[in-house]
Amino acid sequence: MGVLQDHPELALFLCLAAGYLLGKVRVGPITLGGICGTLIVSLLLGAWAKIEIDADVKTIFFALFIFALGYMAGPQFFANLNRKSMRFFALCFIELVSVLGLAYLLAKVFDLDVGTASGILAGAATESAVVGTATEAIGKLPDLTADQISTYQGHVATAYTVCYLFGLVTIVIYTSQIMPMLLRINLADASRALWEKMRGSGGGLESDEREALPGLVGRTHLVTLADGRTVGNLEAAFGGGVTVEAVRRGSKDLTPAPDLELTLSDLVLVVGRRSEAIAAGRAIGPETPGIPGVDTPLATRQVAMTDPSVAGKSLDEIRATHAEFARSGVYVTDVLRGEQHLPANPDTVVQRGDVITLVGARSGLNRIVEKIGTVAKNDATDFIYLGLGIAVGSLIGQLVVRLGGVPLSLGTGGGCLISGLLFGWFRSRRQTFGAFPPQAATTIKDMGLAVFIACTGLTSGPQAWPLLKEYGALLPFAGIAMVLVPATISLFVGRKLLKIEKPLLIGAIAGQQCSTPAITSVTQVAQSSVPMLGYTITYALSNFLLPLTGPILVGILGA
Repeated sequence: MGVLQDHPELALFLCLAAGYLLGKVRVGPITLGGICGTLIVSLLLGAWAKIEIDADVKTIFFALFIFALGYMAGPQFFANLNRKSMRFFALCFIELVSVLGLAYLLAKVFDLDVGTASGILAGAATESAVVGTATEAIGKLPDLTADQISTYQGHVATAYTVCYLFGLVTIVIYTSQIMPMLLRINLADASRALWEKMRGSGGGLESDEREALPGLVGRTHLVTLADGRTVGNLEAAFGGGVTVEAVRRGSKDLTPAPDLELTLSDLVLVVGRRSEAIAAGRAIGPETPGIPGVDTPLATRQVAMTDPSVAGKSLDEIRATHAEFARSGVYVTDVLRGEQHLPANPDTVVQRGDVITLVGARSGLNRIVEKIGTVAKNDATDFIYLGLGIAVGSLIGQLVVRLGGVPLSLGTGGGCLISGLLFGWFRSRRQTFGAFPPQAATTIKDMGLAVFIACTGLTSGPQAWPLLKEYGALLPFAGIAMVLVPATISLFVGRKLLKIEKPLLIGAIAGQQCSTPAITSVTQVAQSSVPMLGYTITYALSNFLLPLTGPILVGILGA
């Protein structure tokens, strides 16, 4: 015990390791996750060893977490602020009003202190960020002593832990098992039907899957049918769907210029979409195993769509308005929106900030990039942009606004969240600066939250047991009720009033709760990623809005 008290950093990282190990334990479809596991371990260790952690450590790591969270959600958050997404925004509004109203009602009926009420809100909403924003807001209440602040902040962590456990189990079972029964659907069949309606094909790919038959292929043919036809004439016959990349005549390699005439026994390498490349064989001649010594390399570029003229257009429309695609033999093989890979189908609509993967000849790639965007630079973190963003967020958090005499402040957490959203959105508009690679952002986000939660648990451990003895029966009830009420209201409103498609609605309700375990279970039951289309919208909105409920509730109850 003495070693842990003298070296709190040892206790901190021990909590991370043991907590994430505990978080991997699975009971049916339920896993606690690393964050909840870390909080449980740190509460137990803190109660036993009474370890002191400098409060500044929590503040710094929470700022890193919340900025990275906002940065990653920013482009999608602002992209969803449109008329089409307003029906999903309504679900997030239901979540916010419900959890705030229920937390306030429980606080008044059962005479809860501000820390316990805030912990119930954070845990039942399964939103870890509320722990940070509420804890920070409690520390700024003017009428509390230092001991009261410490006690109430400890109550936040304890109430969060209990309510989170029951809230997590409830939202996973409710969305994946009960909601499909209430909607009278087989979720897998409904998701498949919706996908076919939206995309014209069956089943979506999961994150660890790739197409067995890639859309872009290269094939070699022996000229037996195209004798006398020029390369340009042959390419034009297929509407630019294939390009001739190499021609060998005898032992000579010829430049495939548009006016080059093909003769019998030429070997031709064509590259294009699978259907067009197969069809080209019927116009050229039989396919051959390859052209010995000839393998034209294709370059790859990841291009950020920064040109406003391409926003809202399908890939087919972009190809039609930019002749360079057909003339240079360049093809789109992937569309990346935030962290989501979209199918590169002709009808896929791209938005400003999307990153598309182009494959083709190097010279043709360079010409097209100049027309539609810029090469995405996301290989190393821009610490100038990162540091400036967190500094701006910290300044925003110091602003105090009085609402009906109640002082409301976002604090460092809320300020960094808003700053992260703005900086992430601004970066997406022109991705030539401010790089924050997704892997780095995810690591910073997860590490920041884990360290913050571990610090909170270690310092709150001594207050945990007294609170559990006082409110033991209330906390599980609150965790279940505060999930069921907003989710049920959203289910009724989303289906009866907003007419949201059933698989999308189930995913959206998991998103309004910011529950990754819930959407994981839903997609497993659906055997499809279709519910993710609803989840990503509400998840981005709730990730921004729910953390703000912490300071609001603290401000109202502390007035």
